[in-house]
Amino acid sequence: MNFSYIIEKFTKYFLGFWAVFTGFLFPLVIFLILLYESKLAIQHFGVIKFLTSTTWDPVKQDFGALPMIFGTLISTFIAMLIAAPVSIGIAIFITELAPSWMKGLIVSAVELLAAIPSIIYGMWGFLVLAEVMRNRVEPFLQKVFGGIPLIGQLFSGTPTGVDVLTTSLVLSIMIIPFMASVVKDAFSLVPEVMKESAYGLGATKWEVIKDVVIPYTASGIAGGLILSTGRALGETMAVTFLAGNVAKIPTSLFQPFTTITVALANQFTEADTPLYLSSLFYLSLILFVVSFIILIIAKVMVLRLEKKWKS
Repeated sequence: MNFSYIIEKFTKYFLGFWAVFTGFLFPLVIFLILLYESKLAIQHFGVIKFLTSTTWDPVKQDFGALPMIFGTLISTFIAMLIAAPVSIGIAIFITELAPSWMKGLIVSAVELLAAIPSIIYGMWGFLVLAEVMRNRVEPFLQKVFGGIPLIGQLFSGTPTGVDVLTTSLVLSIMIIPFMASVVKDAFSLVPEVMKESAYGLGATKWEVIKDVVIPYTASGIAGGLILSTGRALGETMAVTFLAGNVAKIPTSLFQPFTTITVALANQFTEADTPLYLSSLFYLSLILFVVSFIILIIAKVMVLRLEKKWKS
């Protein structure tokens, strides 16, 4: 038998095994382990009660995940609202607008932000940004929006700097480099002939970006959004510094809150009963499932948007 044929088959099955293991078997193993460790809490609280209860009381052994789930989702959502347009704008500037001598500097600066450990962001946010938010930004926002019906409720309360808004802002700063790098690489793959053809037809630079570059790179933009969403959902250290670790659903952007990752980081060593420990594993299972659901929804939405853009 041809030796090269054997090598080719071995390589095919070897790489195929690791692709299947990484993409399917490994997540399945994690899910089954979390499910097993959560069994006691699932039997004791059920699914609906655990997901909808707002009580988290280790003393009374009464646990509900809604404040953590809400805090995780709201901080991620606000962070994505801030980061997505900024990241796409950075990518557009680097690939389409910046002079050649400036591109390398901006790319290096963005990559440097991505290399900073999350705990540094958390310390900077807590020691520097929180004070600025408490003394300047949040009072200003409260003055501007506080009197508007409904919207004013989001800016009510006493500004502390350790709250939903500051946490989301730091999260957005952390995920901007990842999103901007992915989107920038996608924009760089657009064939020059497509852009030159659009310019030849009389299109302006903005029209080329809007009608050629963005539709052509929709999947790349989606990749950046999905990668950044996963980073924001699982962030722990920076959020631990800034969230306040209060297991209540915030009704204002200026209130402290908590997330699933913060609860796990702060309470795992304190879990002194089987039900308490199992409830923390239950939170881990929920975060695992929520991450998958959000990423699937994001992927489906982007595929539809990509189809619309290219039609």
